[in-house]
Amino acid sequence: MTDEPPSSLRRALEILDALASDDAVAHGGWGVNRLAAHLGRDKSQVSRTLRVFADAGFVERDAGSMAYRIGWHVFALAARAADQRLLAAGAPILRRLVEKDLGERIHLSVLQGHQVLTILTDSPPHAVQTVAWAGSLVTAHNTSSGRALLIDLERDELERLFAGVAFGGGGPNSPTDVGELHARILVARRTGYAIVDEEFEPGLVAAAAPVRDFRGGVVAALNVSAPKFRLWGRLPLAGQAIKAAADGLSVQLGWDADRPTSLAARASAG
Repeated sequence: MTDEPPSSLRRALEILDALASDDAVAHGGWGVNRLAAHLGRDKSQVSRTLRVFADAGFVERDAGSMAYRIGWHVFALAARAADQRLLAAGAPILRRLVEKDLGERIHLSVLQGHQVLTILTDSPPHAVQTVAWAGSLVTAHNTSSGRALLIDLERDELERLFAGVAFGGGGPNSPTDVGELHARILVARRTGYAIVDEEFEPGLVAAAAPVRDFRGGVVAALNVSAPKFRLWGRLPLAGQAIKAAADGLSVQLGWDADRPTSLAARASAG
């Protein structure tokens, strides 16, 4: 059986795929001639499709180079899909960490300003649920999740984020200022995961790792927390397990380990 010719919708979507290619992105987009040559299409046909996409926000045209690139509407759709994918793909990963790897309470969190919002929690049967963690906000500066979510930020960015925020409270080892926080973030950046020891509250330790999306940016954090007497001796191993799970979740969100993270991309651009 011979393949049927591609539909007009498929041909249109192939234009978006071409504009999302590494070469097109590296050149700031492609013009009609380059797109038509790449796809083996008639220029007038490609031009008409691009105008429709531009009207809907799926592509945008650079006024100087006249090149087309992916537009805001595609990124908005991708962000909404990523949010749904994060929860759907995250749930079984949390369950596996609880049941097979760590046997402790696991959280999936996102950054909300200078705080951390827990969006998903899974707990072992023995855990005493004293707080309804899902939907709760906690500080970012003295939690492992916060440190993982902030792992790509430099000191000046941290100073802007935490301007006017008091660093008091928490456990005895909580950082007291942005300088201390940045130093601890640098440690987490080297290992790929963050560890906190009695920073959020006395007697509590935790480990967390960042979850990245298709752009390489941090969109969430996986973390494990438990009483120090129970987790301290295996905290580095727990950190490694959390990092492996976070990397696996990142891949499901489209992250490519061979592509630079948002931090590396900014460094190369600078």
